[in-house]
Amino acid sequence: MRRLYVVTHPEAAHHLSGEVGGWSDTELSERGLRQADAVAARIRELVPADAAVQLHSSDLTRTVQTAEAIGARLDVQPVLLPGLREKSYGVAEGRPQAWLDARFVPPSPTGDRMDHSEGIEGAETRREFAVRVYAAVDRILAGPGAHHVVVTHGFALTFVVCAWIRMPLEATGYVNFRSTSGGITVLEEDDFFANRSVVRLDETAHLP
Repeated sequence: MRRLYVVTHPEAAHHLSGEVGGWSDTELSERGLRQADAVAARIRELVPADAAVQLHSSDLTRTVQTAEAIGARLDVQPVLLPGLREKSYGVAEGRPQAWLDARFVPPSPTGDRMDHSEGIEGAETRREFAVRVYAAVDRILAGPGAHHVVVTHGFALTFVVCAWIRMPLEATGYVNFRSTSGGITVLEEDDFFANRSVVRLDETAHLP
């Protein structure tokens, strides 16, 4: 059996200020730091005590802080992967969410949703975002061990799950898995059929 424990980082400063996150390098809030400790405790419960664990994280501060709390519980150092970052919102990052909302061009229900331009200079397309997250998941799964903890961001979680179940890239234009700050998603591959499943999606009972 192989398992991925996917964590979305807890509450960060941009959540409190109402600013766009993306690649903006914000830190966890005081509440977020407490949530990170609760996440770490829950991950320690989920991972077998005698298991070797690989820990990977986005390289942004809020995810690194979360990964460090988990690593302290598991006695492992996180490997930082920029591919696990949140979607880049270009010039909107660090600005009020209302600034982005006023300029955002949503995709059409039909047509090219993967390469659609959202009207924000420097922002990633959905395809660019998905391709790099898929590549990060491939790198993680190429590594040794049966237990992998992955610390990422709310929107990025969708593409981690899609990569895990081997959803064709084009189909991800219509997919969104809602997530909660500090939520835990558990993904599992069985030894016999090598089927991949979503055991838990966005578990939050551990959060204070």
